[in-house]
Amino acid sequence: MSSNSYGYQYETSPRKLQPEYDRKPKKKKKVTNNKKTKQVTTKQNNVEVKPKSGMQTKEKAKLIIYILLGFVVLLAIGYQNSLITESFNAKEQLKKDLSSIQKENEQLKVNIENGLNLNNIEQSAKELLGMQKLDNSQKIYVNLPKKDYVESPKEDVKEDEDYSVWDKISNGIKELLNK
Repeated sequence: MSSNSYGYQYETSPRKLQPEYDRKPKKKKKVTNNKKTKQVTTKQNNVEVKPKSGMQTKEKAKLIIYILLGFVVLLAIGYQNSLITESFNAKEQLKKDLSSIQKENEQLKVNIENGLNLNNIEQSAKELLGMQKLDNSQKIYVNLPKKDYVESPKEDVKEDEDYSVWDKISNGIKELLNK
């Protein structure tokens, strides 16, 4: 076996020959009894560990409650964000649908304008309906006098207005008295 100046031994797996620090043996638990309160203390590596008192458990309970409340708040925020994202995606999809419908509408307008061309209408009438242009033999000519005659009315035209029954009766009586 070979060893180097750092204290490692190399074969298939390296391992340290001597530890760099000295381990101190663990001390056993020491139990002290007082008449007023009983406290159990343990010493480990010169550190005193005392059992948890009622205050420390209350603090841990508060900490757990705060952690749970934080988790609930984060969960609510995440849910709200997912709803916002879902609404945004729905809005974007509606925008895409609107733009595609508008494009289709514009294409249909162009097709209608192209179809309203006089030559296209004439061609469709000939091909689909079998129509033909008029010949001279199919035309009838009518001669009209060039002078216009307008006659004025001889009598005054009375307009029938909507009168109530009493108005008609009173007007009738007035006409009889005037004659």
